Amino acid sequence: MSSKPRILLTRRWPAAVEQVLAERFDVTLNEGDVPLTAAELAEALRTYDAVLPTVSDRLPADLFAGGGLRAKILGNYGVGYNHIDVAAAKAADIVVTNTPGVLTDCTADIAMTLLLAVARRAGEGERQVRAGEWSGWRPTHMIGGKITGKTLGIIGFGRIGKAMAKRCHFGFDMDVVFYNRSRIDPAEASRYGARQLDTVEDVLKVADFVSLHCPGGGENRHLINAERLALMKKGAYLVNTARGDVIDEPALIAALENGVIRGAGLDVFEAEPNVPERLRGLENVVLLPHLGSATEETRVAMGMKVADNITAFFDGREPPDRVA
Repeated sequence: MSSKPRILLTRRWPAAVEQVLAERFDVTLNEGDVPLTAAELAEALRTYDAVLPTVSDRLPADLFAGGGLRAKILGNYGVGYNHIDVAAAKAADIVVTNTPGVLTDCTADIAMTLLLAVARRAGEGERQVRAGEWSGWRPTHMIGGKITGKTLGIIGFGRIGKAMAKRCHFGFDMDVVFYNRSRIDPAEASRYGARQLDTVEDVLKVADFVSLHCPGGGENRHLINAERLALMKKGAYLVNTARGDVIDEPALIAALENGVIRGAGLDVFEAEPNVPERLRGLENVVLLPHLGSATEETRVAMGMKVADNITAFFDGREPPDRVA
């Protein structure tokens, strides 16, 4: 039997990362690359020294109950970890790590992609061309919203929020305002052409575009609800590359259907991969399948961070990206 720690990857990872992990550990891969059931995840916690989950894996408190757990670390593949009951993991003496920093630029790029696509109706236009329904250029065809010079409102001014501000202010001459739970040094904010407002509501009232970059779960669940959507400008757009549960999806659908806001661009959903039929049927929303970090460079870098975290742990060192 191998003396190396036994680890389980819950999904397939980039080949370069799987190779590194195979050299360091006794690795079991999810060859079929299909989501594990709750029962399979519970069994994994009792069978492996480390489980390496992704955002598609749900690890609620009951998975850590009952004792008999072998796992000592969850090397989460992703910066967000609201899909893990961190308190329950900690109570079971299981360390949790994540992968911050390496996906900042690519996630901000996707947020920018969504903002541009929904404002300029790119999804609608592409569908029209593919369907053979375009009858030619005309002055009133598919009029969208201008982006340059407008006001961007950011909720959550961490790494990705700052990267989004940089793109919008310096690339599109946008005025940037933001809400952040803690105070940001005004000199730091000004580096990104941004200024902090006191409340979420203050941001929503003045922004032409609202981009969400805050953690999911906890007090941020349904942060954007019917009441807050009603505060937005009627011609405003909402972009979400954070976590699906930050938005109350039924409230957003109603707002899009009833013209409360003009449109939305979404890369994340509350019950992924399930997207409500009513949302899929709307033309004024751009929908992407959680592509924020989906570049080869970033996905490899994320995996290498997980490898470094669990290597440090089993070497008796402090994992660099420990969250619990």
